[in-house]
Amino acid sequence: MNRKQKSQKDKKADPAKTLSIKRFVITYLVLMTLFFLLIAMKPIQNIIDLNGLYTKTIIFITVKILDIMGLSCTCQGSVITISGISLDVKFGCNGLEAVMIYTVGIISFPATWKKKFLGIIAGFIVLQTINIIRIVALAYSCIYFKNFFEYIHIYIAEGIMIAVALGIYIYWIGYAKEGP
Repeated sequence: MNRKQKSQKDKKADPAKTLSIKRFVITYLVLMTLFFLLIAMKPIQNIIDLNGLYTKTIIFITVKILDIMGLSCTCQGSVITISGISLDVKFGCNGLEAVMIYTVGIISFPATWKKKFLGIIAGFIVLQTINIIRIVALAYSCIYFKNFFEYIHIYIAEGIMIAVALGIYIYWIGYAKEGP
């Protein structure tokens, strides 16, 4: 039997698995579209600006931590100012995007709602804790390693968030596949 025949036999052998993958992908794409529309559409933003509220909360917590650590800073909107340097924490840097991608992945995955709920809550806490630590570290790097700030921000800080989100998602999948 050649590879092509074997591949066709494998596909025919487990149509439920193929259906499950298609369901996951379609659910994921539909939910991500809805979440992004919810955040991006002006009429919805006029009622409730989820991204703005989320960003303000992250900024507030970050500024408090920086103050406790001895870095005097101020904030206005999405901008943190430290020693004359401004950090603008926008969508993608505030952690909301990582939470959305992670949450939609969990909702789309076939598991019990109890496991989904626990995964979303635990993932949210981990992602935001890491994100706030990341923003604090970026604040320090823009003061003490100004020449390397862009590299640290783009290549290290963003990579860390992607790796953490992927890592906890994979860990959660293992948990979700376990018995009840």
